[in-house]
This record gives sequence, structure tokens and C-alpha cells, in this order.
Amino acid sequence: MRIGQYRTTDAETPWSGIRTDDGAVVDLAEAGEAAGIDIPARTSDLLADWEWRRKVDLAVEYAAETGVGTRDPADLDRAAPVDDPQKVVCVGLNYRDHAEEGDNPIPDEPVLFSKFPTSVVGPDDPVRWDPDYTEKVDYEAELVAVIGERARRVDPEEAMDHVAGFTVGNDVSARDLQHGDGQWVRGKSLDTFAPTGPDLVTTDEIDDPHDLEIFAEINGERLQESSTANLIFGVDELISFCSRAFTLEPGDLVFTGTPPGVGVYREPPVLLGDGDTVTIGVEGVGELTNSFETE
Repeated sequence: MRIGQYRTTDAETPWSGIRTDDGAVVDLAEAGEAAGIDIPARTSDLLADWEWRRKVDLAVEYAAETGVGTRDPADLDRAAPVDDPQKVVCVGLNYRDHAEEGDNPIPDEPVLFSKFPTSVVGPDDPVRWDPDYTEKVDYEAELVAVIGERARRVDPEEAMDHVAGFTVGNDVSARDLQHGDGQWVRGKSLDTFAPTGPDLVTTDEIDDPHDLEIFAEINGERLQESSTANLIFGVDELISFCSRAFTLEPGDLVFTGTPPGVGVYREPPVLLGDGDTVTIGVEGVGELTNSFETE
């Protein structure tokens, strides 16, 4: 299934929904309530709920039979599939050729950093920054794992059982802040610097998360193109590694790393400016497009 979050106005709290085959959107909480099923409105709460997949299936079936909870997508705006994660965990240098393009050593174990949850925005949302604060804004195409079950000290063989699904992410980076600080959190965590979406695609929809084409296009020009087959550490290894250090909760996001071709290392560099558009695509997961605007 493909779970998105929607709203009718900017002031409305996003709610989880599923696009049906005929193009309509089922408001899961509304359809569930009518069917006598308690379904939380937001995706993060849904993922923490008992038997959430079964409840979602029943709500969608009820909506199909009755029309209750069915919305016209033309009346809706998209939000991030999980807009309120407790944690946004990121992995650096997880494609060998990306590490090499920046003259970085190949890591022996995952390199972790974080983005603050306030950086999360959704598909079609603008990414904004103050040009007096940062002058080197860059893109990074990433496959993002969404945690579906609490994970603490899990083995790699069990790690995928704790993943609800995947979404597309852009690890937007202020390179002057990132490289100037000597550590990455500030340069990665500016507000709006973690676009994700459009949907959370459950694991049963993805045959192999380690064999997916991934790309980034800037103003229609493809500048990153690779495959998740080139990840140094797979999703299972990353979830296990993270869970040894801290507890992963339902709705947490794990950005798995970016392939080569980022703007700062191109000759000449390709950095983002006011009016640019970036589309990130991951095979089978979707395409995420955001505009970039200076404040």
C-alpha cells in the first residue's frame, strides 16, 4: 500500500490517506470511524497502532463499498507522509563513489548524523533559506526507510521486520555551514531541508530495497543517477546499527545516503538558487519534486 498525508488548508493537521485505483483519496480515520475501526489520523500514530495494516485494509474496503471518507484529490494538498518524526537519522558516505568524489575514506561502519524534525516538509513544498546565512545549498537524492515497529538492539536478520516502508528524500545541505562547522548537523538541519514523499510505500510493495534506481534532476537535468545496489551498508545493517545506539520509534526516518553527483563536487559546482526545481526519484517508491526559494 501507499500511504500519503493530506490536508485541505495549510492550517489543517495532516491526515493519512490512500489513493485508490480510480484516483480518489480515502481518509483512513474517517472511513475507519464509520466502519467502527479506530484509526489514528496521522501516519506516525497509525504506524504505532496495533494491527494497523489490517485496519487500513478494512477502512479502504469500507470506503469502496460506501463512499464514506472518499475525497477528491483536486481539493487536497499533499504533506510529508510522516511530518512529525521523533528522529531523522541520516547516513553519510554510504555510496563508495560518493565518498571518493569528496576524497573521503571509505567508512568501516555507518557514519551517522541527524536532521532536526523541523526540517521535514512534503512534496511540492518550497525549500527556503536566507542567502545571507548560507550561500551553498546542495541536493542529495536518498532512499528513506520509515520505521514501523520499535527497534532496540535488533539483529540485521530481524531489522527489516521493524521497517514499515520507504519514501523518497532529499538531504538538502548547506555546504558552507556543513564544512565550516566540522560536523554536519547545523548545515543539514535548516528549516525545510528534509523534503520527503510523496508516499510511504510499504515493504511488501518493494521486492528488494537494495536494487532500486535512484536519481536527482535539477531543472530537468539529471545530475545523480545510480542504484541502491551500490549502498555500502544495506537498510538491514543500518537499522541494526542504529538500534544498538538508540531506540528507533514508529515514524522515525532513516535517510540511507546519497550516490555521487552532488553539486558541490561537480566541475564547475552546481549549487541551488532561487527558482530552481529539484526532482528526486527512486524506482518503485516515487518521485519527489520541490521548488527552491531564497527568503
